[in-house]
Amino acid sequence: MSMTAQAIDRQAIERIVREVVASKLLATDATPHLAVSVSARHVHLSDEHVEILFGRGAKLTPMKPLYQDGFYAAEETVMVVGPRKRMLPSVRILGPTRPYSQVELAFTDGISLGIDLPVRASGKIEGTPGCVLVGPQGVIELKQGVIRAERHVHMNLEHAKFYGVKNGDRMKLRVESSCTLVLENLLVRADEVSKLEVHLDTDEGNAADLDHARRVELFR
Repeated sequence: MSMTAQAIDRQAIERIVREVVASKLLATDATPHLAVSVSARHVHLSDEHVEILFGRGAKLTPMKPLYQDGFYAAEETVMVVGPRKRMLPSVRILGPTRPYSQVELAFTDGISLGIDLPVRASGKIEGTPGCVLVGPQGVIELKQGVIRAERHVHMNLEHAKFYGVKNGDRMKLRVESSCTLVLENLLVRADEVSKLEVHLDTDEGNAADLDHARRVELFR
């Protein structure tokens, strides 16, 4: 092989190496893909309450997978009844089942039902209002568990490292749209497996005109 050919080969190899290294750096430094979702009113049920509402031996029927792996919207719905017989006639159940039942509503849902909704992280239901759930086979009176879920962001540990946060920290979300706004105090929910996704309720999504957002940005 001539010296010229060797030089050309060496240059080609060096170029390929530089491109590979550059692509690795870009993959490492690139901003993770962020999904921002509106979490409409929904119900989480325990296995016991599924059987009471839908009949002995009943199981939830997955209808549509959610963005987070392993979670789904079920075929089943229930009626949610508040004080003075105000009701939401058909509220979707999300699966899988949980050890406890919980109802997550938006602020305006609470007004419709006559319930003063506390803002809580999912699962923090001690001392919260209750309601009545009505299914095709039975009725349940929840003593507690009706909340307005506080805005939050799911992420895995690599995402948390990228943003410099940890589980339980707070972040901000900027939504650029016809009604551009910044939502503060998003609760960070970091674990080993979650996809990067912000959950807002319907009131927050509508206020930000999320359906027509041009850009979303998550920051500390």
